[in-house]
Amino acid sequence: MTASVASADSVARGSAAFHRGDYVRAARELAPAAEHGNARALGMLGFLYEHGFGVPQAYAAAADCYYRGAVQGDPFAQAQLGLMYDKGHGVPTDFVLAYKWLNLAAARSNGRQRDAYLRFRDAVASKLSTYEIIAGQRFALEWAPNRPAPDVHLTAK
Repeated sequence: MTASVASADSVARGSAAFHRGDYVRAARELAPAAEHGNARALGMLGFLYEHGFGVPQAYAAAADCYYRGAVQGDPFAQAQLGLMYDKGHGVPTDFVLAYKWLNLAAARSNGRQRDAYLRFRDAVASKLSTYEIIAGQRFALEWAPNRPAPDVHLTAK
């Protein structure tokens, strides 16, 4: 069995446990795939850390997981990272970066998920000036998957 197949199996088992509410098992299954950089596993593991489900609550660890998944283009990780910037959990509060990541998440998803991300983005936009919205849009337009974002500053908070 190749590493990518094993990782996919681990993510599938972790996702199933996550959706059943078996968060301890979800964390155990998702961690190896996340360590290998699987974007979906990183997003779900970040959620577990953010909320303290199956693992100790740790905003900095959640933000790190979300960031690593977000730069790979995972819409869930992007949206959650945007919400972390909006709240200042694990990262400095930064509404422009929150807008950027939520805008990217909405652009990369569809249906109800996209609608939710657009609502979150628009709620953040209500805190911004026109110039800040333009900056957030520019950051989103300049973003490319798998290229670290120079504007992201993760700090323990």
